[in-house]
Amino acid sequence: MYATDGYGSSARNLAQTSLERDMVFSDGYATQLATVTGDVATGLSATLTVGIDG
Repeated sequence: MYATDGYGSSARNLAQTSLERDMVFSDGYATQLATVTGDVATGLSATLTVGIDG
């Protein structure tokens, strides 16, 4: 998304904040972020494994 026109300032802002400091993932982010593959030209795919407690 940030490779397309109009997102330059968003990409710069994002680069200034790490996941450790963003105060969104205060309990860790390793299991909360999707793995994204592909590219803007041909399409992107996101995969997220969700654990179920039971």
